[in-house]
Amino acid sequence: MVIGAAVLLFIASFLKLYSYSYSGYSSHVSAWDSLSEGLGIYMGGVIGAALIVVNRCLPQPRKVLGLDLGATGVAFTVLVAWIQFWSLVDVSEPASAAAGLILGFIAALVMAAAAVATPLVPALQPALITASPRPVAPAPYGAQPPGGYGYPGAQPAQPGQQPYGAQPSQPTQPFGGQPSQPSAPQTQQPAQDFSPFWFAVPAARPLFPEGGGQTPIAELAPGTWYLAVEQRGATLVAQTQDGRRGVLQDTSGIQRG
Repeated sequence: MVIGAAVLLFIASFLKLYSYSYSGYSSHVSAWDSLSEGLGIYMGGVIGAALIVVNRCLPQPRKVLGLDLGATGVAFTVLVAWIQFWSLVDVSEPASAAAGLILGFIAALVMAAAAVATPLVPALQPALITASPRPVAPAPYGAQPPGGYGYPGAQPAQPGQQPYGAQPSQPTQPFGGQPSQPSAPQTQQPAQDFSPFWFAVPAARPLFPEGGGQTPIAELAPGTWYLAVEQRGATLVAQTQDGRRGVLQDTSGIQRG
């Protein structure tokens, strides 16, 4: 409404303001025959509308020399409508109001009404330009991404496959039974549907040899990204930045890249 009224006010400045008829002679003047009318009143209303529109387009209200742009624009429009009203009422003989003065008053009145009603009418309050969505901040170390394992595009867990950090369940022994003898360690098979991904650890964790030894070959440090190349049950085969590969047994709380 403010923009449309400002355009109408600008057009009215080029139309006849007053018509004169005296002794058989007639003439007319427009707002641009006097700078006080053209620049002071008509363009003053257009400038006020521009301040209101610019203030609405900004994400936060701006101030220039301590003056709020929106409030200054509203003051301009109200003042122009006030001057136009008295200019229309106080037309002295032999002049008569013409289309430029009448249309200018209507445009100034609509513009001032829309500017004043904006804080009061909810339908006029939405921003002209919506802000772009902010990027989602990465989750801190130890926080699990939404959607569970494999997010994004999480795949349903395969039967018998354990999530990261889960410990294999130990078989219970019947009452009075003899403890079973530990069997030879078996090498876990890599997962079939696995895609390599980058990850980080929440705390320093050792990386053990792929052959099953218990002497760490490296230590994964927090704040560094490592590449998971295979999944073996609840463990991961990780590759360090210098190309060494090993088994990460403790995968709880890791952050996927």
